[in-house]
Amino acid sequence: MEIGEKLRNLRVQKNLTQEELGERTDLTKGYISQLERDLSSPSMETFFNILEVLGSTPEEFFRQETYGQKVHYTKDDATEYIDEENGFKLNWLIPESNEKEMEPVVVTFQEAGEYKTFEPSLSETFVYVLQGAVGLRLGETVYRAKKGESLYYQATEPHQLFNRSKGTSRLIVVATESYL
Repeated sequence: MEIGEKLRNLRVQKNLTQEELGERTDLTKGYISQLERDLSSPSMETFFNILEVLGSTPEEFFRQETYGQKVHYTKDDATEYIDEENGFKLNWLIPESNEKEMEPVVVTFQEAGEYKTFEPSLSETFVYVLQGAVGLRLGETVYRAKKGESLYYQATEPHQLFNRSKGTSRLIVVATESYL
């Protein structure tokens, strides 16, 4: 199997030059170039080191299709954050979503839970309520959505999501990257 093109694609996805990858792996730019053109084969230790710097595991590297693009994610890929003081839990469904144009998150609010207020941006946000009811404060206006309903907005004013239910509320939130 030729690995050079896959290594090059991973490096480009991470916005690294051959020189930068070489510096991070104690290899020369010339050697990285040889690997990417399949003119040389790395030792296992060198290969694992390169993959670590590129944020991949051997399993992911050899399983991935379409030039290293990961397509399928499981619950084991998700990252969870709990804020007990404000009564919410975030579950990032895609671990590297902050490097992408969309960021899908499952938010679970406890009773009276609320998320922080965000500053205005050019981000667009989609919210789908899986359970309970939520409120969206967008500027001076408050919108409500219950199970099975959606909210979609451009975040050009200060905005905050909060629980409007007497119990738990769960929602899927997908926000685009802001370009302000």
